[in-house]
Amino acid sequence: MTAILDIDLIRTFHAVARIGKFSAAAEQLHKSPAAVSVHIQRLEAVAGGRLLNRDNQSVSLTALGKRLLVATTELLSTHDRVLADLHGTRLAGRITLGVPDEYAEHVIRDILPTFAAGWPNVVLELKTAPSYALRDLVQRDKLQAAVVAQPKGQVSAGGQVLVSTTPVWVGPVHTTVASMEPLPLAVHAAQCPYRQAMMEALRQSGRRTRVVLESPSNQAVKACVEAGLAVSLIDRARVTDTMQILEGLPVIQEHEVVFLRARASHGDEAVDLLSRAMQQSFRL
Repeated sequence: MTAILDIDLIRTFHAVARIGKFSAAAEQLHKSPAAVSVHIQRLEAVAGGRLLNRDNQSVSLTALGKRLLVATTELLSTHDRVLADLHGTRLAGRITLGVPDEYAEHVIRDILPTFAAGWPNVVLELKTAPSYALRDLVQRDKLQAAVVAQPKGQVSAGGQVLVSTTPVWVGPVHTTVASMEPLPLAVHAAQCPYRQAMMEALRQSGRRTRVVLESPSNQAVKACVEAGLAVSLIDRARVTDTMQILEGLPVIQEHEVVFLRARASHGDEAVDLLSRAMQQSFRL
């Protein structure tokens, strides 16, 4: 019998690979952890080998798993795009979406064009602001949905984890800014979880600091670090070639990037579809 790649199994595999935990992936997919485990086992039988290395804390991709993830990303996108082409004109509506500056380029460039093409009668309206400001707007039903960063494990009603992320301290490659007293900082805007995390950690450590730059722009913060003017806190996945990860500064807990929905948007088919697109395509 010819082996077949089941789209539902592939979607489960992508969720586990992206989030890194069976339990969190199960919650996002609205399945039980046991069902997710069965899906992975069935896919491994088709693939001919182990796809994931597992321990008590998280999972990681094997070499075969990495190959399958890359090979099936376009397949999953094409599957959903075909369905959108078949049914897209039947759905109309309006979505107000909030995105923090640091993730706006990825969402606008890599996710929303495909969504807009598939559902041409759904009107998108975007707002950028710090995560906690967007969270407040969603909670007050001023936005239908938002992508926000928050400390890992923080309870958010209506939230679906897109990815987990490890914040790291960064400085310029060729200077010793981190040894300066007081420590020069490039800080994100108020209501940004990374700003709150870094300032609280430094306060508790007793380290003296001075703010060189305060900006809502992630690009401005990165430029300040790369220019050798200050240190800051960013996602590990976003460290550039002109930065170095700094040791000796307070460890910051893991964070999560979450898709939040307003209470009023539950049951809204357009927001359901946008949520699925975010879960499938969001990357750091």
